[in-house]
Amino acid sequence: MRYVVLDTETTGLDPLQGHRIIEIGCVEIVNRRVTQRHFHTYLNPDRDSDPGALEVHGLTTEFLSDKPRFEDKVDEFLDFIRDGHVIIHNAEFDIRFLNAELSRLQRGDFRGMCLSVVDSLLHARELHPGKRNSLDSLCDRYGISNAHRVLHGALLDSELLAEVWLAMTRGQDSLVIDLGDTGGQVATDFGAFDPSVLPVVTVAESDLAAHRAYLAGLDKESKGQTLWRKWEPLPAE
Repeated sequence: MRYVVLDTETTGLDPLQGHRIIEIGCVEIVNRRVTQRHFHTYLNPDRDSDPGALEVHGLTTEFLSDKPRFEDKVDEFLDFIRDGHVIIHNAEFDIRFLNAELSRLQRGDFRGMCLSVVDSLLHARELHPGKRNSLDSLCDRYGISNAHRVLHGALLDSELLAEVWLAMTRGQDSLVIDLGDTGGQVATDFGAFDPSVLPVVTVAESDLAAHRAYLAGLDKESKGQTLWRKWEPLPAE
């Protein structure tokens, strides 16, 4: 299973007011392991950032003036996310901006460019209702160091979110069996079975007696309606 953790930085809060993406960061997770592959770029938005946004990310107009534009990096970006399930914290915010950028180039809707979009903020709210679920709060909750996070940065935030996501989903988070390159066929020939390799565990008579007593107690509470009594009656005490 391949996931792509994605974050953006922008010049402001609303693409309908002409605000643009100025940084994209993506981190790859394959089979619940963060790989060495990532995508990262700064972008020239051809406009200034709002003062409030500038305080958050610190990316000045001067710094971004010689950076590529979105159309220069879009193919590389879409190639990176294409066969992944994309994880975004507060996904609707980033998707609005991504769709605005893609619309300018007539490239379609972002959700159609990847396998799916997972909103880690919604997942966190289900796990921790009534609590703060910002990225910083989740880092604190799961013991992930973010001491080096002075300003927001798309790649840094993606790296932190990847760790948070793995911590939030330590159990099995999908019932989908990844068949890989088997063409949809699951291998069932595991070779000859050698029972001699199995350890033999014996149970003490005291443990058996305690187990029988426990089952008898359950049967008494259910007034003789337990299934094991019907299928295989317990030996008389």
